[in-house]
Amino acid sequence: MASTVSTEPSKNPSAPARPGYGQLLRTRGAWTFLLPGFAARQPFAMLTISIVLLVQHTTGSYGVAGAAAAVTGVSMALFAPYSGRLADRHGQRAVLVPGVLVHAAAGLTLTALALSHAPLWALFAAAVPTGASVPQIGPMVRARWGVKLQDSPLMPTAAAFESVTDELTFVLGPLLATALCTAVDPAAGLVTEASLTLVGGLLFAASRSTQPSVAAAGHARVEHVSALRVPGVRVLIVTFLGIGCVFGGMQVSLAAFTQSIGEPGLNGALYGTFAAGNMLSGLVCGALAWKSPPRRRLLIGYGALALTASGLWAAHSVPLLAGLGLLVGACVAPTLITGYTLVDALVPAGARTEAFTWLTGAVALGQAAAVTVAGQLEDRFWDGAGFLVPMGGTVLAFAVLVALRSRLVGRGRGTTVARGVGHREPVAVD
Repeated sequence: MASTVSTEPSKNPSAPARPGYGQLLRTRGAWTFLLPGFAARQPFAMLTISIVLLVQHTTGSYGVAGAAAAVTGVSMALFAPYSGRLADRHGQRAVLVPGVLVHAAAGLTLTALALSHAPLWALFAAAVPTGASVPQIGPMVRARWGVKLQDSPLMPTAAAFESVTDELTFVLGPLLATALCTAVDPAAGLVTEASLTLVGGLLFAASRSTQPSVAAAGHARVEHVSALRVPGVRVLIVTFLGIGCVFGGMQVSLAAFTQSIGEPGLNGALYGTFAAGNMLSGLVCGALAWKSPPRRRLLIGYGALALTASGLWAAHSVPLLAGLGLLVGACVAPTLITGYTLVDALVPAGARTEAFTWLTGAVALGQAAAVTVAGQLEDRFWDGAGFLVPMGGTVLAFAVLVALRSRLVGRGRGTTVARGVGHREPVAVD
C-alpha cells in the first residue's frame, strides 16, 4: 500500500484541471528572478566551449585547450556545493554578489593570459577561480520556486520548467559562444560570458523579495545541516553522476562517429536530436499531474534511461543513432525532474540550495569524467567505443539506485520553525 503526498491539482472548482506552465508563469514575482536568471545561467553553457576555442586559437593545441577547460569544469563541480551551502546559511545575495565579481575578474584574467601566450600553469591558475566562482543560478532559481510554491501542486511543473530551461541554455549557450569566437574574435566568447554573468547575476541578486530567507535568522531552533549528510541526497548524487556520463559520453562519441563516416557536420544535428528529446519530454512531464510517488517514477525512468543508453554502442547508422539518441534524451529530463522533486521531501528547507548544487555538480563531474574516458576509448579501440560510457555509467548508477532505494523515502522531521512559521516537511512514503 502506498501513501503519498498528492501532486494532483486542488479540488477547488475554480482551480484548473491540472497545473500548467501558464499558471506557473503567472506566479506573483516569478518574472523578477526568471529573466535575470536566464541571462545569468547562459554562461554556464558558454564557459567550456569559449575556453576551448580561445586557448586552441592562441596555442594551436586542442590538448592544452581541453586541459584548461577540464580544470575549470572540475573546479566548478568541487566548489559548487560549498557555494550552495553558503547561500543557505547567509542568503543568496550575500554569496552571489561577490561571486559574480570574482568570476568576471577571473574570466577576464584568463582571457588576457591566453591572448598573451602565458604558460600552461598560468592558464590553470586562472582556470581554478574561474570555475570555482561560476554562479549556481539554476539551483538558486529552484530554491526560489520552492519558497514561492511551498506544498503547491505546481512544484513538479516548476521542476520541469527548470529542466527545459537548463536544456535550452545548453543549446543556445554553445551556439552563441561559437558564433562570437569565430565571427567576432576568439576572445569574444569569454568576454561575453563574463559580462552576462556580472550583469545577470547582479540583477538576479537585486530581486530580494523572492530570495529564500536565511533559516537561522529568526529562530535558534533551526539548525543548519549539510545536505550531504542526508542519505537520500548521496543516492541522488550517484544517479546524477550517471546522467553526467550520458552527456559527456554522447558529446565525444557523436563527434567521433560523425568524423569516422566523413560527415562531421552531422554532429550538431545528432546532438540536437538528443537535446530535443530531453526538452520535449521535460515539457510533457511538467504538464502531467502525477499520482505515483516520485521514488517510483525515478526508478522507472532511470531504468528506461539505462536500457536505452545501453543500445547506443550497437548503433552503426545515422537514422538508428538519431532514433536512439531521441529516446535517451526523452528519458533524461523526467529523471532529472524527479530527482530535483525528491529534494523537497528529503532535505530541510535550510539546506536545499546546497542539495541542488550537489546534484548540479554531480552532473558536471560525471560529464568531465565521461569526456575523458570516452575520448580514450575512441582513441584506443573501435569507432563508437565511447558509447560504452553512457551504458556503464547509467547501469552502475541504476544498480546503486535499486539497492539503496529505501533511502529516498522522506522521513518525518516533526515540526521545524523557519521564517517564524511552523511547517512540516512534505513526506512521500511507499
